[in-house]
Amino acid sequence: MNKQQTNNALFPVVLVIGILVLIGIGLAFAGSGSKKGGTASGYSASTLVASHTTFDFGMISMKDGNVSHEFELKNEGTEPLTIEKVSTSCMCTTAFLIDSSGKKYGGFGMPGHGTARADVEIGPGETLILEAVFDPAAHGPSGVGLAQRFIYLETNSSKSPKLELSFNATVTP
Repeated sequence: MNKQQTNNALFPVVLVIGILVLIGIGLAFAGSGSKKGGTASGYSASTLVASHTTFDFGMISMKDGNVSHEFELKNEGTEPLTIEKVSTSCMCTTAFLIDSSGKKYGGFGMPGHGTARADVEIGPGETLILEAVFDPAAHGPSGVGLAQRFIYLETNSSKSPKLELSFNATVTP
């Protein structure tokens, strides 16, 4: 095979590799600006705050079933804010977001055991509810005693991107 024939045989391979590299670069740039928010950078200058960050259910019985509590969340800023992810510290806890129209998002659970991606936007000055649902029977008979659980929220806030909520319960049979 002479040099011209070798070059002609390699041309399709080089062309395919070049196209694949260009597609990869294009996808990388397309994904880099996908965050929502109030600024061109994808981050919001607003902050998500909770009316309270802890709650105590007190004594609850496994036989009485699930209990729930609502945390009010507010966008304290002048730009829209996106709650990007919601997760919980245990499979016995599920979280839901409820917007002002009553639309419910979730259930969000423990990483690897439920959905985490939320992508719920909250406008400036608006509020929404985070409903925390706890199943005291999830751990069976060995789950009696004090239980402390957490709910984690990740936002696109440039000032405070994470918010942690928690609750306690003393579980009886």
